[in-house]
Amino acid sequence: MSTSDKSCLVTTKWLAEHKSQPNLHVLDASMKKVAGRTPLEYNELTVIPNSLDMALEKNFTDTSTSLPNTFPTAEQVTLATQTLGINKDDTLVLYDNQGIYSSPRAWVIFKSMGFKQVYILDGGLPQWLADSYPADTEHARPKSARGNFVAKFEKEWLVTAKQVLAATQSGASSIIDARSRERYLGQKEEPHKGMRSGHIRGSFNLPFLDVLDDNRFKKSAELEDMFVSLVGPKSPHLVLTCGSGITACILLVAARIAGFSEVQLYDGSWSEWGANPQLPIDPISNI
Repeated sequence: MSTSDKSCLVTTKWLAEHKSQPNLHVLDASMKKVAGRTPLEYNELTVIPNSLDMALEKNFTDTSTSLPNTFPTAEQVTLATQTLGINKDDTLVLYDNQGIYSSPRAWVIFKSMGFKQVYILDGGLPQWLADSYPADTEHARPKSARGNFVAKFEKEWLVTAKQVLAATQSGASSIIDARSRERYLGQKEEPHKGMRSGHIRGSFNLPFLDVLDDNRFKKSAELEDMFVSLVGPKSPHLVLTCGSGITACILLVAARIAGFSEVQLYDGSWSEWGANPQLPIDPISNI
């Protein structure tokens, strides 16, 4: 994570030209539950041909915890990736059926687990269809041969509530919340019963839809201007948060595209922070 990553995206044209390569795997990272935007719906299962189903919400999520959408363990990722027939030197292209929604989450998971060649399809399935490329109605089956990738979690990708609390006190990091303006301001009731409304004290608000241009990420220069105007040019270290750690990953990838190299995910996000009365919140915007 020491350098910026403006090359985390591939276009539909690139994928169409390269998807027949033997060591390239296309993974569907779609989620059944979509929050924070009006879901795109399909009459039937629609997928990019020969793509594999990641089962992101099951195989790449730690479902043993009380928090929703908890980051998976390295053991989980190793098992799921090997079952998909993926080797350590392969290339992965991730997409989701909302355009840009959960594929950045999958990208953060793979990158934090040490996978090198992994990319997001900019625009996802909607852009693929808009560009008149073919679709299928079922996923491909994993290869019979088991893959050899072994995940090794790089902890610097994530921060804990304790670290976020320290950041609110020191001001060493800029904390950016990807939730809607209404939820950030505490003007909209939280979806979980008993959850406090508001936001992490001292955090900024950048709704995840603002970094997107329809189904795709905005251009790097536009994203850079957006982040700099929000946190200032002298705030290189960013902590991204949201409701449960999914849409914060959209901001994390956007920040990388914008040239910010020190970016971390607060995976517990508001599901953890808002439920703990010991952690400080602001009920109104600091912007």
